[in-house]
Amino acid sequence: MKTANGGGINRKETISMLRTNIELDERLVNDAMKLANMDTKKNLVNYALKELVGKLKRRKLLELEGKVSWTGSLARMRKGRV
Repeated sequence: MKTANGGGINRKETISMLRTNIELDERLVNDAMKLANMDTKKNLVNYALKELVGKLKRRKLLELEGKVSWTGSLARMRKGRV
């Protein structure tokens, strides 16, 4: 396990690392490493997984469109803004 500083915030979180052995498309990996400017396959896979998880979470949020009702007043909320 590793501890990481959360982006400059004074908090520590525990990161559990998983060791695995997988077969990857070599051309795809090489293209991705160049495009993403990654120096290791480990960094590339972690980056790709974070991007995929973020994309899928955003997609789930979009599925809620029209299904959630909101009550409030934008005018009242905006009064505090300069």
